[in-house]
Amino acid sequence: MGMKQPKRTPFFTAPLQHLMNWATSNSLWPAQFGLACCAIEMMSTAASRYDMARFGMEVFRASPRQSDVMIVSGRVSQKMAPVLRTVYDQMLEPKWVIAMGDCASCGGIYNNYAIIQGVDRIVPVDVYVAGCPPRPEALLHGLLMLQDKIKNKTLPNEAHPKLRVLS
Repeated sequence: MGMKQPKRTPFFTAPLQHLMNWATSNSLWPAQFGLACCAIEMMSTAASRYDMARFGMEVFRASPRQSDVMIVSGRVSQKMAPVLRTVYDQMLEPKWVIAMGDCASCGGIYNNYAIIQGVDRIVPVDVYVAGCPPRPEALLHGLLMLQDKIKNKTLPNEAHPKLRVLS
């Protein structure tokens, strides 16, 4: 019988910035912006064989207001560039961009006036995924690189405007 020990709840401590980075990196919600053949590989990354959900990147969001990662897969034409910029501007902060495939990264084989020679001329790109089209494993690797980049980043207070650190 004896005395009952008080029940202890486990807890851990860490700097707030590390906790914010950890939570942000493990809850990435990508916006689908498939424009060409790379979009098929992007869609198969979310299927059961590769399963992005096991890394905390659940399903693709159709609304930019629900997503924080834009995956631009395929060639971007001059007419599509303003739409791409509008969708990027509608995403909430903090936001990231992945350029998937050679066409999104540098224009690919389309070196003409109608195709933008790299998405980084329109929006800032955080991770480039090479290939024509890149395999789903390559996109998963790019997403994991983005997770590592977010985890190791020192975020200024402007990145989370509603969060104020009291000292």
